[in-house]
Formats: sequence, C-alpha cells, structure tokens
Amino acid sequence: LAENVGHTLPTTDPEELAAWYYEAANSGDLVRYIATFEHTLAVMQNREGLLRTAEEYVLDLAADGVVYGEVRYAPELNTRGGLSMREVVETVQEGLATGMAKAAAAGTPVRVGTLLCGMRMFDRVREAADLAVAFRDAGVVGFDIAGAEDGFPPADHLDAFEHLRRENVPFTIHAGEAHGLPSIHQALQVCGAQRIGHGVRITDDIPDLAAGKLGRLAAWVRDRRIALEMCPTSNLQTGAAGSIAEHPITALKDLGFRVTLNTDNRLVSGTTMTREMSLLVEQAGWGVEDLRTVTVNALKSAFVPFDERNALIEHVVLPAYASAL
Repeated sequence: LAENVGHTLPTTDPEELAAWYYEAANSGDLVRYIATFEHTLAVMQNREGLLRTAEEYVLDLAADGVVYGEVRYAPELNTRGGLSMREVVETVQEGLATGMAKAAAAGTPVRVGTLLCGMRMFDRVREAADLAVAFRDAGVVGFDIAGAEDGFPPADHLDAFEHLRRENVPFTIHAGEAHGLPSIHQALQVCGAQRIGHGVRITDDIPDLAAGKLGRLAAWVRDRRIALEMCPTSNLQTGAAGSIAEHPITALKDLGFRVTLNTDNRLVSGTTMTREMSLLVEQAGWGVEDLRTVTVNALKSAFVPFDERNALIEHVVLPAYASAL
C-alpha cells in the first residue's frame, strides 16, 4: 500500500516494521511515538487502502478468536487523498463487511461494530457525530472522542454529545488516562457517556484500594455499571500504569467494577487480545474465571442490541469458557 501511494516506510520487511512500531511506541520519545501514526495514516487515504485495512482487521480478529469487536477511528484523519468523511465511512464499512463474510465462510465468525471518533483537539467532532447518526443502521454502533485528553475537556464538544443523546446513539469518552477525576466526572455527569475509555485514574477516588472504600465518583461508576475500557499494554506505554502486575484493572475487577479488557492499538502496542489475557495470567495472577468475567463484562456493555449481546454470551462465550474450566 505504501508503494502504491509513494510513501517511504522505515523498512519494507514485515517483521522489522512490526519491531520498529513496537520499539517506537515504547521509546518514551513522543516524536517517535507520533511518527508511527504518520506511517499508518499515509496508507489509509484512498479507497484501496481503507478497504484492505478494514478487511484484514476483521480477519486478524477472527484469527485471534475474537467473536465481537468494536473498531474505532476518526474519519477526518483519512481525507487527505480527496475522500469526504462520508465516503471514508462508507468505504470502511464495505471493507469490514467483506472481512466478516470471509471470516464466517472460514468458520470463524466475528461481529464487528464501528465507533466513529471525533478528534477532541480539532473542530470536526460534531460532523463525525452526525455521521454516527447517519450510519447507525449501517454498521456504526456508537461514538467516541479521541486525541489529547489534557487541555481538551469533553464538554468542549457538548453540542455533539447532546445531539447523540437526542438521537439515541450510545457513546464512550476517552477520560481518566492523561487527566484525572475531573475528566471522568465531566464525561459522565456533563456529557452523559455510557462507558469510559481507559479510566485508570478512577483509582484517584479510591485512596485505599485494599480497603475498597470508594469516593462518590468511583461509587457512581461501579454502582451504575459504567464500563471501563482498560488497555494494560497501552497504559504502560503512555505511563498511565507502571506494570501489568500493578495495573488497576485487577484491583478494580476485585472491587466489582465493570472492567473490560482491550488492546487499544494492536499494531503500535504489538498486542492482541490473546496477549493481553496472557499477560494478566502470567503477571497479575489471573485465572480463567477472571478472563470470563471481563469478557462477559465487555459484551454486557457492547453497543449492539441486547438480543445480540445476550446470544453471544449465552451461546458462544459461556460455553467456550465452561469447556476450559
């Protein structure tokens, strides 16, 4: 794809390129980290690149044993080649549909829903929200805002979130990763998010994790079953957590929070769902029951209709875990 658009990559060897991404992401050098996205975005600016990337994304999930996934991206970042944001969404949905059809034909069905993102530091968030409404019956299941959290509070885009609520479109908000409790509070109580992206800083409202005494915001998140979309490897890379063993996902799970396990960015973090699960087993003492809990949590809070969620839990996930116990 890079050759077709005249873009020069750090290397054309697949294994070396994967290693370059992983090393850059773990370098602690922001310039190197940002450079990874320059290369990925460069090959996703035309129809060919978007179709292939979307299709192969689905097939990669299927190969990893995923049965339901939500992919999120910001259409505004894929318009440098002349496509409109609407054309970007149409093309990505076409590629995802092709991937799902091929996965099903191969006996590894996977359902993939799309979360459209607005970049919180730019001015096209409402436009992306409008597209989430327009495509909600064509594979788009929800909305998110991404990008730099600190300095760009969710309420800056309150108009977009109010529009989504009026139109009954669910949304999550990246909060509590680079910024603390005020970001989480604003995402939930001002904007009305149904889930929180990352949310690791909710522990700031739990002074003693061992004792489990919750502050008012932490109690709200737990008691209202607000899902926390946690990404251990990514959180280590960004400094939001110090180690897998000490990552708050374990303590929050034990305290009854609806934590979910996610990859964030499979390429840049060099990870998969299998790897994230394995790390928690090897370094945080998780067992099969813990993995089952967060898997069921994820489906309970997925942005697809209840009957689809319930069918996957009852007929796919629980029987598979039962066979492993």
